[in-house]
Amino acid sequence: MHSKEVTRCEEILEDLAVSGALALAVVAGPAPLAQAVGEGPNYDGNGQVTTSKLATYDQMVSFLKDQDAKQQAMELEVIGQTVKGRDLHLVKYISDPDNPTILYLTQQHGNEQLTTEGALEFVKHLGTGKSGDILSGVNILIVPMLNADGAMGDVNFPLDDYVAKGDRNLTRYNAEGVDLNRDHVAKVQPETQALHNNVMRKYDIDYMIDLHHQGTRSERDGELVSGSILYPTTPNADPAVVERSKQLGAVVFDNVDSTGWGHLGKYQGGSAETISRNGIAVEYGISTLLFEMRGMSDHYLDGYALGLRSNGYLIKQTVTTLTSTAAAIADGSIADADTSFWDGLAEQTSRPGGEADDE
Repeated sequence: MHSKEVTRCEEILEDLAVSGALALAVVAGPAPLAQAVGEGPNYDGNGQVTTSKLATYDQMVSFLKDQDAKQQAMELEVIGQTVKGRDLHLVKYISDPDNPTILYLTQQHGNEQLTTEGALEFVKHLGTGKSGDILSGVNILIVPMLNADGAMGDVNFPLDDYVAKGDRNLTRYNAEGVDLNRDHVAKVQPETQALHNNVMRKYDIDYMIDLHHQGTRSERDGELVSGSILYPTTPNADPAVVERSKQLGAVVFDNVDSTGWGHLGKYQGGSAETISRNGIAVEYGISTLLFEMRGMSDHYLDGYALGLRSNGYLIKQTVTTLTSTAAAIADGSIADADTSFWDGLAEQTSRPGGEADDE
């Protein structure tokens, strides 16, 4: 990877630190970065699981509309509605149709919200004017909170056993109890229909990062991970698409794992094309990367949700991921990203307690 890419990413992240948190009650004070690796704050005896500091759907929409009014380069589009009738939004930065395009997709699972919080912080930063060189070289699409009903706990099944007590509950599934990340072949649910009909088939997308959360107990080389990554593993994916996916992963790994607070593993994922990582790569020829952040915002099992004190570093990890990949695509350095690291990257394993849900 070119040194200018890493330097540019560091400069942007420094600007982000100066710009402050969203004008929503989105980010409570970040945990010290020394604790940000997977060994950092847990729910188990170290923090209460609360969702009151997370942006609600209405707060997110208000923020996006406010940024749309402020940012000349940004356009906000409604791509469809959820089961419960909530509008689904696409944030667009398209400076030149001939530029490569990356899509960032968050919250297919409603209880995996800190990636959305990071994406909103990224949107705010793109409006500061300090990243114009990035926007001149890459088109950026962001679908935040695809599963808005699950994120608001507005579903047609009980959530009484979820661990966030006294706050809204967030669930993996959409209002009908369907896992949206198993619906990329049949495309039955309105949320996946909106994504495919009005984003995947409408725009010429080259790269996609699908941002998720996993449980808290995955480890690599004896240390709990802060996240994990994986490229398409279906045998039906074009090898050239897979190679570009691995390059996307190399950019993420180099910029996150090198921080001293990030520690990434290789995700253990299957080859089913009902999952976006695989299905979208095959159907559209898009290079895809799964990024699983550590810990969920809410869950029905105590050991899979993280307390509030972990929010800051996971949001920072998301912003680092989005910023570094956009910069690498914009300046072309992604083409030189060294994918050989994948050969030595250990697949993560689980400590006792295991993983409850997968991508």
